[in-house]
Amino acid sequence: MNDLREISDKKIKDTQSNFIRFLMGKVDWDNRLVGISGARGAGKTTLILQHLKNNFGFSEEAIYLELDHIYFAENSLYDFAKQFEKEGGKMLYLDEVHKYKSWSHDLKLIYDNLPALKVIFTSSSALEIYKGSHDLSRRIILYQLPGLSLREFVLLKYNKELPLFSLTDIITNAREISLQLTTEFKPIKFYKEYIQKGYYPIFMENENMYHEKLLNILNVVLENDLPIIYNIDFQSVVNLKKLISIISRLVPYKPNIKTLAEQIGVTRETLLRYLFYLEKAQIVKWIGKDAQGINYLNKPEKLYLQNTNLIYALAQSLTNQGNVRETFLLNQLMVGNTVTYPDKGDFLVNEKFLFEVGGKSKAQKQIEGIQNAFIIKDDIEYASENIIPLWMFGMLY
Repeated sequence: MNDLREISDKKIKDTQSNFIRFLMGKVDWDNRLVGISGARGAGKTTLILQHLKNNFGFSEEAIYLELDHIYFAENSLYDFAKQFEKEGGKMLYLDEVHKYKSWSHDLKLIYDNLPALKVIFTSSSALEIYKGSHDLSRRIILYQLPGLSLREFVLLKYNKELPLFSLTDIITNAREISLQLTTEFKPIKFYKEYIQKGYYPIFMENENMYHEKLLNILNVVLENDLPIIYNIDFQSVVNLKKLISIISRLVPYKPNIKTLAEQIGVTRETLLRYLFYLEKAQIVKWIGKDAQGINYLNKPEKLYLQNTNLIYALAQSLTNQGNVRETFLLNQLMVGNTVTYPDKGDFLVNEKFLFEVGGKSKAQKQIEGIQNAFIIKDDIEYASENIIPLWMFGMLY
């Protein structure tokens, strides 16, 4: 217990609170069981440590635990929680629950038998919390932490605070907002930085090594997280790496599942399962006609890498600007909106707004005569009529 307390105190001491993610104010921290899920490197650990530090400091009523610590190889989390609660503990902050084999069992026991104890935990985005071995769906409030928005990137790197706008704000007041914001910062400059090295907060550690760090994170997800969560073998990890390599050169595209499966050397069903794993791990993003989401049986209509930084890390010299534009827009829209694949245009948002994406010379031809249709253009600062600058969608969260 003393060793775990020392680790917790050191983590709290080293945690900075000068930059707070948007999710901090949206979480119901009073709930007895709160989960923060998201891609590795998005900042989940920092978020829960900031909450601990700002609300409890070094009080013995709260403790931060890394569930891959050797202590939990021989000791149960539930037994620790019982002892902690007896000694006056009120808050458990658990990091990476997917590293602990009996996570769903022990969380259920804590919730049912220790009502005075609250638990806040982080998990891999690939972990299917609601499909654990024990029913937690009625107990957990689960939140998704995405990577940084363009707005958050500007705040973190340049300490420049920009206003938050809803999708409705941007669509209905694009002209006024673009005129306002361009007096406060250089949107195209910051957008071009962000799409290469701005989605994950790790750029603050060493910007020159950012893509190398990102590839290392990708390897950890493939070699550690997915095998733990989905019980996949070494050959599947090799196949997943091969699949990512192929996808990175082709996206965005309408995948031919049969051909792609033959390239990897697996069956159609196995390939769809691989794509499902990569989607859950927030490595790829697929969109379909149905807003209800993905499953093992649905073929994606169009396939993307999850964010633009992955394009630059994986594709390097093969980077295509059309791909980057679409990926940026999809990535920013996915927080708080539903995006599906339309018959015309690139994206149908919330089953209402049609978006066609392009460069500054993009014409209206693809969406001509369609209501609630907009051209989203790269390399322009100001909105006009139904034309909206691409960078503006970086202000959504």
